[in-house]
Amino acid sequence: MDVHEIMEILPHRYPLLLVDRILEFEEGKRIVGIKNVSVNEPYFQGHFPGFPLFPGVYILEAMAQVGGILMIKSLKLEIGKYAVVFAGVDEARFKRPVFPGDQIVMELEVISLKKTLSKMRGTAKVEGKTVAEATLLAAARRLEEVRR
Repeated sequence: MDVHEIMEILPHRYPLLLVDRILEFEEGKRIVGIKNVSVNEPYFQGHFPGFPLFPGVYILEAMAQVGGILMIKSLKLEIGKYAVVFAGVDEARFKRPVFPGDQIVMELEVISLKKTLSKMRGTAKVEGKTVAEATLLAAARRLEEVRR
């Protein structure tokens, strides 16, 4: 799945669309996506000047977006009618820094998959080495509920 297909599924846009490609997808089970980290991204101006470091919260957000694609496609959620929203993060650990030029490979495996609350275990790696891991919780909400 390329970025054009991803943009048809996710409502995120620059600078918060953090998924460049989906490499693998097993409906209801697992998904693998990538984020190419570029020095041109806006947060590097302040995080940190002279030492550009990809923020850990963006790694978690990128993993959540990959997991959101898994939820939307597996639960057959109608695009434009539902939003997948973050519901929680457990056991988040950051193992190594991520820098411009790195490619983050994120793999998420389903623990439970429901519209009301899904739970996935995610791992983010750069060059085969774990940079972050977490258990992510998300829920599908009808857009009119989210807008209230």
